[in-house]
Amino acid sequence: MSDRPASPANEGADSARGVLYVVATPIGNLGDISQRALDVLRSVDLILCEDTRHTHKLLSHYAISARVESYHEHNERQKTPSLVERIRAGAQVALVSDAGTPTISDPGYPLLEALSHTEITVVPIPGPSAVTALLSVSGLPTDRFVFEGFLPVKSGKRLRRLSELATEERTIVLFESPYRIARTLGECHSAWGDRRSCLGRELTKRFEEIRRGSLAELCEWAQGHTFKGEIVLAVAGLGRDRTRA
Repeated sequence: MSDRPASPANEGADSARGVLYVVATPIGNLGDISQRALDVLRSVDLILCEDTRHTHKLLSHYAISARVESYHEHNERQKTPSLVERIRAGAQVALVSDAGTPTISDPGYPLLEALSHTEITVVPIPGPSAVTALLSVSGLPTDRFVFEGFLPVKSGKRLRRLSELATEERTIVLFESPYRIARTLGECHSAWGDRRSCLGRELTKRFEEIRRGSLAELCEWAQGHTFKGEIVLAVAGLGRDRTRA
């Protein structure tokens, strides 16, 4: 039997058996982490993360001493089988990403897919997400939306995907690199027309910037700018670009 004390971290899971906790962490402001997430990170046997240096900063801030191991897009396929066996043998493991909710355009899918074929308990510890953070302040319809993650980098595939999305009626949410955002705004404008949109940069951080306007207005604003930091873009879907009178 595990000697781990019962706590909110273990609600919904048998603490004597192996468990994977999928733990959302701050997208910038360290104060956004939940108490339940902290309880989990303090109690597990192992924390899987993209960049151990990045995660150690979070753990150090909250005085958490834990075993940390890298699990990212370059090694997740290789490491998944052994991780499944460790959890099956009784290990309690937390999966985190560098920022936000794991597996949402972040590593983790192979492990979750593998565990879906077992009886191992997987527990979500919800929290910050750049997607919902931007949508909540965008002023765009949020009753229905589609998350597209990052567009393809290659021009042909990228333009083809934008063309496919031209008839999408739900609000469209994208992640984008600061180095490509000006080009992406222009391509969205060309493919979709001049729709209402909202761009968020460095959300929850010191230099947070949220800009609303038409795609044409954002294109003009972005020209000549040098951007830094994470960017999220939301654009109104087809036929939902209404403005109040």
